[in-house]
Amino acid sequence: MRELYGDRDLRKAGVMAGYHTRWERSPARDDDPERIAIREALAFGKALYDRRVALGLSVTEVADRAGMTEDEIECIEEGGTTPTIALLRRLAAALDADVRLTPGHDLGSVWFEAHAA
Repeated sequence: MRELYGDRDLRKAGVMAGYHTRWERSPARDDDPERIAIREALAFGKALYDRRVALGLSVTEVADRAGMTEDEIECIEEGGTTPTIALLRRLAAALDADVRLTPGHDLGSVWFEAHAA
């Protein structure tokens, strides 16, 4: 490297010589509202996907039943939509199911359960 930069200080020239950087993740905060919202959206998406597959329905069929677009259903299933009570009710009706919630925000904390016979 000396031949490229002469006697100049390599760090001043923008070259890292003998050093490296290391990314350190900040400790996870389970009470961080942004993380909670992400986990809830993922749980919601998984619940919709699981119920749709259990019924043997396509994304198009669920979208038609719920009066939504295929893109909206796919977005929910991918964890890109925050669950709201109105949306949960709408999808529960389309899936002939009841919505079940448990404490917590992780996968399995929300699901659609078939109506009792």
